[in-house]
Amino acid sequence: MWHVRRLTDKDEIRDFLEPDRPYAAYALGDLEPAFFVDCEWWGAEHNDSLGTLALLYRGLEPPALFVMGEPAGLAAILGLALRPQQVTLLAKMIHLERIRAYYHVPRPVPMLRMWLRRGDFRPAPATGLVRLSPGYRAELDRLYHLGMGPGERPDAFTPLQLAQGVFYGVERDGRLVAAAGTHLVALAEGIAAVGNVFTHPSWRQRGYATACTSAVTAALFEMGVRDVVLNVAQDNETAIRIYERLGYRRYCPFVEGIALRKG
Repeated sequence: MWHVRRLTDKDEIRDFLEPDRPYAAYALGDLEPAFFVDCEWWGAEHNDSLGTLALLYRGLEPPALFVMGEPAGLAAILGLALRPQQVTLLAKMIHLERIRAYYHVPRPVPMLRMWLRRGDFRPAPATGLVRLSPGYRAELDRLYHLGMGPGERPDAFTPLQLAQGVFYGVERDGRLVAAAGTHLVALAEGIAAVGNVFTHPSWRQRGYATACTSAVTAALFEMGVRDVVLNVAQDNETAIRIYERLGYRRYCPFVEGIALRKG
């Protein structure tokens, strides 16, 4: 039998997440006080041992659901305790069958988590870049919307990320044509996530994405971060090769997507 309980002890949560640190990067970041207040953590125990963890982060809309550990314990959590109607899911393939017992996941996107440690970093030339301040919010919104289809949203870009994170860009003719930034920076946990990497379609094949990603990564290491992660679609080999040239390595596949509660 699995016993389900609410988790509130940060040390207990951290101890469970650390063995799979690159996969759990966003959850580790949510241990920071500014994010922890929006978190709902649940665990499932078997034989007095914590075997599964689920995190519902309500700081996004829809909230984000992250799962980790044994699939059987996840079934207990979703069946007995955690029942949001709609979430943005992040899970490994081994969890998907149990999740689908409770949620419709119509279009799970196969993703790859990549990971970089400081000693493996191979920076690219980063001349002519601009460190983006909160004053660039409108320009970033304009740039990111160029890559969106009808009804889509930017790659989890929020003004808070720009204010608290690290963003670099390339300007041409007074307009921002490429940018990269961060989804999270958790200095207390020594971890950060790069994201929001995009180049205007008319300005591609010039190395701008590589340069911006390299500059963001370098700044994170200078701030004292030990591990940097990023997400990329599994079929985006062009982007994967760019990140690998910077030293990022393929860590694990996972799926993400909108999940809707059944019934």
